[in-house]
Amino acid sequence: MPPTALAPIIDVAQLRELLETAPSAGEGALHLLDVRWALDGSKSHRTYLAGHLPGAVYVDLDTELAAPARADAGRHPLPAPEDFAASLRRAGVTAGSRVVAYDDTTGAPAGRLVWMLRALGHDAAVLDGGLAAWDGELATDEVRPTEGDVPARAWPATQIATADEVASGSSLVIDARAPERYRGEVEPVDPRAGHIPGAVNLPFTGNLGEDGTFLTPEELRGRFEAAGVGGEQEAIVYCGSGVTAAHDVLALQRAGFDRVRLFPGSWSQWSADPARPVATGAKP
Repeated sequence: MPPTALAPIIDVAQLRELLETAPSAGEGALHLLDVRWALDGSKSHRTYLAGHLPGAVYVDLDTELAAPARADAGRHPLPAPEDFAASLRRAGVTAGSRVVAYDDTTGAPAGRLVWMLRALGHDAAVLDGGLAAWDGELATDEVRPTEGDVPARAWPATQIATADEVASGSSLVIDARAPERYRGEVEPVDPRAGHIPGAVNLPFTGNLGEDGTFLTPEELRGRFEAAGVGGEQEAIVYCGSGVTAAHDVLALQRAGFDRVRLFPGSWSQWSADPARPVATGAKP
């Protein structure tokens, strides 16, 4: 009998239970992946070596969870299926296993990996609270697992939206960026300032409480319903480059919404195309 599927977000107590009960190999085996990352490059493999969860393997967001940047695909395009599978195998991930990923900030870097895995049907969860929530000792070794065996799988259209689908107006479009970027007051990275016309602003940081952990499913559901999520209309989420948008997608799933897709190219792709309209201000 296969193990119970993981919720998109789990806490330390649940992780400890998994560590105690998961088999060492085969169906339901557990893999811990460290996805610490920062836009300015200040977090890297060296951060991992300074202290990580015992048994965790480091995964590099820029080179393993994204293809090289392109104007027509954004700053963090999804990697080719073969490349992503190779990165997972390098990290020891096996078919039928479960993955728990963590970072040391908001859960967004880890959320990018978890969303990618879940989009492909692989059981995965973010550790709520990340490294700071771990109450045990840290390891400083370089974990070199036996190579995994996960196959390459195509990115499913049921989980990913294109720019044209975003522009069609048939879905509720959610912008996960900070309010000042949504309003077009600042734009530190991408070609133009503003937001996709019609998009509502739900910054991913609003998914977290004051202690830095995710709100309860009920609290998240109230947040999203107030913005118009629900009913038969699907939601499409974007951010700057498809990283923090995954945080909103996982929060939506935690709240019980399943008709959700991510626009991987996000604002970095949209704003690079002069043919795409741009809105500014606080209203959609």
